[in-house]
Amino acid sequence: MKASVFDYGAGNLHSLSRSLTEVGLTVQVETDAANAVRGSDILVLPGVGAFGQAADRIGEARSILRDALRSGHPCLGICLGMQLFFATSEEGEGTGIGLLEGNVTRLAGRRVPHIGWTRVDDLGEMYFAHTYACRPADPTVVTAWTSHEGEKFAAMIRTSRTIGVQFHPEKSSRLGLALLARLCREVTS
Repeated sequence: MKASVFDYGAGNLHSLSRSLTEVGLTVQVETDAANAVRGSDILVLPGVGAFGQAADRIGEARSILRDALRSGHPCLGICLGMQLFFATSEEGEGTGIGLLEGNVTRLAGRRVPHIGWTRVDDLGEMYFAHTYACRPADPTVVTAWTSHEGEKFAAMIRTSRTIGVQFHPEKSSRLGLALLARLCREVTS
């Protein structure tokens, strides 16, 4: 299976690419959205950085990505990559892909950013590093929840063949790698 990691200038490309390779995917890093979609079995949107800057960098690719995901091209969005499925975020100006209705809001906890290991429903302990969380308008797209300092938020979402995770499976040890492999298989089958 071939994965295109879309390099929009705000991602953890090296560790993510290494992890995808480790779970059996052939990986290419692509800066052109059309090529990333066309040349892959699964598109991966990495995630480290700020929403506004990432949205600006996506720019013209926004409609290419939205159309591809709406037409069923498999995609995995990680952390900021998942947040970019939404049109807006409190984190900054700019327009995300706009695939999902809802918003991305700042966590309300005393200790923000939320960094470290946190239990995700039945998935186990996953590694988080974020200040903002997705709030889908349709709660049925949420497939796993977690909480930080008592605040519940979406840890994983799915719509059609698009899956987003707020945590970093590539940094979540063996359990995270197993989940990464499973999610890639699920979304492409």
